[in-house]
Amino acid sequence: MLSNKRIQELELVMEFEKVEECFKEVSSWIENVGRKRLKETVSLDDSLEMLLQAQKQFKEFDLVASEYCKRGQEALKKMNQWEDFSFVDVHSYTVKLQTYGDQLEEFCTQLDETRHRVCETVRLYEFFDKVSQGICYTEEGVKS
Repeated sequence: MLSNKRIQELELVMEFEKVEECFKEVSSWIENVGRKRLKETVSLDDSLEMLLQAQKQFKEFDLVASEYCKRGQEALKKMNQWEDFSFVDVHSYTVKLQTYGDQLEEFCTQLDETRHRVCETVRLYEFFDKVSQGICYTEEGVKS
């Protein structure tokens, strides 16, 4: 039984090392690229044309960022099996996983919030643009 326990521990450690490599890559991208791009999206331009351009750029970024989020979430799912084991040696690995998971969750939440904000801002600007055009047409009609 002790031998089986040790073999399971070794298998989990080897699996963790694979998952950790994935998380290091995802984590590095989040810190070096993802967070910076999200911060850039905080200030949206004042014209509809510029806002639409910013939305297009954000959508391109969003595709890549969503893929990193997906990869990180899939890696976390692989490691859910660790919850079934209560080995003392595994605790340090689960702490690392929790740290990676927290970072991933925070970034994915910020990405979702930014996606929603950009979309709503574009919709608002498009509405104001239509209202503005309607006012111009009404003013022209009154002058005639």
